[in-house]
Amino acid sequence: MTRILALALAAACLAAQPFAAQAWDMSQDKVLQASVLNGWTTAEGTRMAALRLDLAPGWKTYWRSPGEAGIPPSFDWSGSVNLKSVRIHWPAPTIFHTNGMQTIGYKEQLILPVELTPEDPSRPIRLVVNMDMGICRDICLPAEVDLDADLTMPGARDPLIDAALAKRPKTGKEAGLSAITCAVEPISDGLRLTAKVTVPALGRNEAVAIETADKSVWVSAATATREGKVLTAVADLVPPSGQPFALDRSGVIVTVVSDKDAAELRGCPGG
Repeated sequence: MTRILALALAAACLAAQPFAAQAWDMSQDKVLQASVLNGWTTAEGTRMAALRLDLAPGWKTYWRSPGEAGIPPSFDWSGSVNLKSVRIHWPAPTIFHTNGMQTIGYKEQLILPVELTPEDPSRPIRLVVNMDMGICRDICLPAEVDLDADLTMPGARDPLIDAALAKRPKTGKEAGLSAITCAVEPISDGLRLTAKVTVPALGRNEAVAIETADKSVWVSAATATREGKVLTAVADLVPPSGQPFALDRSGVIVTVVSDKDAAELRGCPGG
């Protein structure tokens, strides 16, 4: 983990968590254990495996869009052998509220399914991954995980991976989505996006996360309000240039998360 990333993780986490100086002596291996679940070869020739993260009681880590004070995990798969591409199947996350800030993530355990496409389907994959992440309880720590696993063929189905896949967010159709539009307006350093989503409530305490196809664009925490079936979410999008820009609407992802369910809505046309 680079010094810059470590400092960014610490600063972001400390913004949301009370600081206890003595806790910084706590080592990562006391609160986090990581392993690879080997999984199985699918009918399409991909390999369904998973990263397993077990955290000590009360500890949490973050989803890909972590909210106001979290840091999203990052992955480096470049050391792998016979690996062409990786698709991560994120389970529906949980909303956390700490010191007036909202974050999104997972508590105590995360089974993260990864679908691996081999360069040569006739040969096994050696999965080598470096993962940088933040883990939090009363305080937060930057964590770095290095995993190395030979995925022998054909493998076998794993109930933990199946359960994680079953927890995926609903599609728009499954959630009862009837309309979604996004209006954008320029602001001094980027764009303000207002998404209007016509969908039945997914549960209490709904939160909305907005993502763009360009991961270099910073997206603020969305402010969400509901009137009947219409959920409105507003977020600011700030690119590295600090200027208004052309938004690829097809790459916008609007994810609605509640205490009971989640829905992932891909693409957001103009109103």
